[in-house]
This record gives sequence, structure tokens and C-alpha cells, in this order.
Amino acid sequence: MKTIIEPFKIKTVEPIRFTTKEERIKILKDAGYNPFLIHADDVIIDLLTDSGTSAMSSEQWSGIMRGDESYAGAKSFYKFESAVKKITNHKFIIPTHQGRAAEKILFSILGGKGKYFLSNTFFDTTRANIEFTGAEAIDILCEEGKNTQAKAPFKGNIDTKALENYIKKIGKENIPLIMLTITNNTGGGQPVSMQNIKEVRKICDKYNIPFFFDACRFAENAYFIKLREDGYKDKSVLEIVREMFSYVDGSTMSAKKDALVNIGGWLSLNDEELASKCRNLLIVTEGFPTYGGLAGRDLEAIAQGLEEVIDENYLRYRIRSIEYLGEKLLRAGVPIIEPTGGHAIYIDAKRFVPHIPPEQYPGQSIVCELYIEGGIRTVEIGSVMFGKYNKETGKLIPAMMELVRLAIPRRVYTQSHIDYIAEVVIEVFNNKNNLKGYKIIYEAPILRHFTAKFEPIE
Repeated sequence: MKTIIEPFKIKTVEPIRFTTKEERIKILKDAGYNPFLIHADDVIIDLLTDSGTSAMSSEQWSGIMRGDESYAGAKSFYKFESAVKKITNHKFIIPTHQGRAAEKILFSILGGKGKYFLSNTFFDTTRANIEFTGAEAIDILCEEGKNTQAKAPFKGNIDTKALENYIKKIGKENIPLIMLTITNNTGGGQPVSMQNIKEVRKICDKYNIPFFFDACRFAENAYFIKLREDGYKDKSVLEIVREMFSYVDGSTMSAKKDALVNIGGWLSLNDEELASKCRNLLIVTEGFPTYGGLAGRDLEAIAQGLEEVIDENYLRYRIRSIEYLGEKLLRAGVPIIEPTGGHAIYIDAKRFVPHIPPEQYPGQSIVCELYIEGGIRTVEIGSVMFGKYNKETGKLIPAMMELVRLAIPRRVYTQSHIDYIAEVVIEVFNNKNNLKGYKIIYEAPILRHFTAKFEPIE
């Protein structure tokens, strides 16, 4: 059969409250034209993020009931630890309440002024946790990853030649680790090839630099390798995942993505000394090492989610549903990052609204209009999220790309919801000449996109 159906049945439903366009205009204005500040009840389709928004399975909810809430040595921790070791084969597994907690611990220990962390592309909280220590986060994305229309299969790859040049320029002693984000969230949810992972491993060995994953979407990345890379089509997803992790010394993980849960994360390590330092900081900031800021029931749900996420029926449906939405938008002429990634559609705002310059935040304009038109909440990934200011002139230094991300929660929306999303995006695109730019009237010094407020430019 050609039709790929959802590999699950719906057991519990959550009602959606419908709003009118007039209501949404007022709601958006009251929220300072920032969808992060809109109440969830006022959102019809929520594509703000795929982090922590998954629907859990009946087996995960059963695990919730089995959770052992002992403060120390809970049996739920050992189930969680076993599940993480099954995929990573790393020696030391440290639970955290979410991915940015793992990042905070790791970079607080390894970071500091004069240090540099290199990656294909760091996402927002990772970059913020690095820069908070005084260190610098440097993105070294491959050239095809910078071209939204390029059809390359692994646009999330790091540029290995440029990586080695950076190491020689900065000095290996100033680089505490190199990290690959899999899949590359900032760059369109694009996968990283196994060959690229192997090449980075060789470079790290050559210069004696630790190699880590930001592993949030490891299963989606593995499935792309199975589909697109020679030598992997007959391997199971678990085999591919284990090979991927065999090349790295550790990982940070937001379990809110590819562990199919609403909260949780981990830090996995092979270095015993570093693991000891991380555990000590964990105790101060998160909790005892066998719960790490999580309830036992959450550890149970993560362990079960890690079994379910590597199921190929699920991954086939997941990747195809994103591709299906992308095909509908491309047929209507909507400019998006091609090929579609694993967890989201990324609208190319520069081509969508070429009349709005970066300093007027074209992505934010599209984000606002999608909410007004159809009650769809999305997020700007461009100069609002990643733009910086020139310290001398105060002028905006734009982000490399101006994007709008439509992140699809896992196992939440059906095909009819996806069809509705396509209709709204196409309607906004057809009226794109009416869109106006925005200016920021309030911003926080770090991660400004979460709380910033805007005004339309008349």
C-alpha cells in the first residue's frame, strides 16, 4: 500500500478551542506579537516546538504508575540507565530534568573565557549555556547546509576541512570539546551522515579533543542514514544508533524529543573524572544522581519511550508526515528548506517576504500572520533568535538564515490537521505582499526570543 497511516490508535483526546480571526488579532497584540506569550488555550494548532509536546503511549502511562519514587537508588533509575546504555553504550549515565540542564552542567565545568566550542550548528539553549560561561560557540556548517534549496541528503554535516582549520587557528588546548547536533535543528532538521561522524572522530583523535552529540533527535537522524547512506539500508535503526554513539565520548540529551516524553534528559559520558565532576554539580543543582531532578515515573516513561522511538513503523510515519506537508507547500510555491527534515518544516522567510529586510525580522512577520490567519503557533529561527548587535555601532548582525519553524509534535496531530496547516500557510503566502516588518520594543540580554515584545512597523 502507498498510504502510510499513523502507527497508533487514539485512546484519549484533548479538545481544541477555536478562536475567530478578530479574537486572535487582539490576543497577539496583548502578547506583544510574540507567540511564546500566548496562552495555549488560544492556540488551535501548536507548532511552537516538538520539545515535550509528544503524546505518550499506553505503555508509557503504565510506566508512570510503576514509577519508584525512592530518593536514592530507585529501581526506575536502573531501568532508565539500562535503556540509555542500550543505545549509547556509554559508561556513565546522569539523568537531568531536561536537555538544557545537562548543557548547563557540562559547559559550566568545561567552559570559561578563552574557550571555544565547535559544532555543525548549536541551537539556542546550547549556545546560551556556552556563552554564559564566557566561552564562544562557533558554527561550522557544510556549504550545502547554507543553501535552503540544495537537495543534498546530509545538509546537517559539519565542514570537516573548516573544522580542522579552526582547530589549528584556535589551538586544540582551547577547545574543550566538539559537538554535532543530530539532527541539525537550526539548519532545518537536516541529518548528519555516518561518514561525517566518522571523519569528525578521526579529527578529534588526531588533536585529542573530546567528541560529543547533542542527541535530541538521534532516532530521526539514524533513520535518515538508513534511507540515504550507502551500506545502511539493511541495518536496523538500533544498530545504526549504536554505531553513531560508538564514535562519541558523550552526549547531552533532551528526552523531550526522541524519547517521546514531556520532561527529562541526560548527560552520558565515558570519562570517569568528568562524570564525577558532573555528578557533584548535579547534586547541587538538580538532585541526587539516581533521579537528577526527575520523578521516578518520568524515568520509567523515558525508558519505554526509547524502545518505541526506534520502531521503524513509527519513524517511517514520522518522516513521511513531515515530507507530506513539505510537498503540499512546495506545490503551492511556498519556499522551504529542501529536502524536508525530520521534525519540522522550515519556511525560508527571505524568499517568502523578500520586501522585509532582516532588521525588520521577516520571520517574525510570518509567525504573527500564521497565528492571525489560522491560530497556528510557530517560531522564528532567524535574526530574532540568533541575531547579535555590533558592539560599536549597535546595528543588528543578522543570522545566517531567516527561517520560520513549524515543529510537528510527535503522535499528536492527524493528517487532517496537517492539511489544515498547509492551507493556512498557503493562504498567508498568497497574501505575502501585505505583510509588514516588526521592531523589538523589549528584549532580555540572553535568549531574548522567549520573552521579547514587538510592534509592527507601519
